Amino acid sequence: MNSLRNSVRLVGNLGMDPEVKSFDNNKKLARLSLATSESYKNDKGEKVTETQWHNLTLWGNLAKFAEDDLKKGDTIAIEGRLKNSNYVDKDGNKRYFCEVVVNEFIKVGGRG
Repeated sequence: MNSLRNSVRLVGNLGMDPEVKSFDNNKKLARLSLATSESYKNDKGEKVTETQWHNLTLWGNLAKFAEDDLKKGDTIAIEGRLKNSNYVDKDGNKRYFCEVVVNEFIKVGGRG
């Protein structure tokens, strides 16, 4: 049950090609944005689609696979955990950032 405490599963479309950074120790970091959409009918019977954007972070071999295999528009399924961070911007304002640190992903489909 411990693994359920901070667990996220999403299926959506990539909004960008992976941004990959390589470090001295041969470690890689990939950042992606993932769009998930939900549709429903409003009170007037009109279809409404709402899209949520999620920041994804992948490390190591996952980052390498993302760099080699993923492109903007691809559909992927991910499993990971939420990580909340904060920082002070150049103007001295405290900013908050939420991301999903991905443990695994599967490419479900290519670009439409």
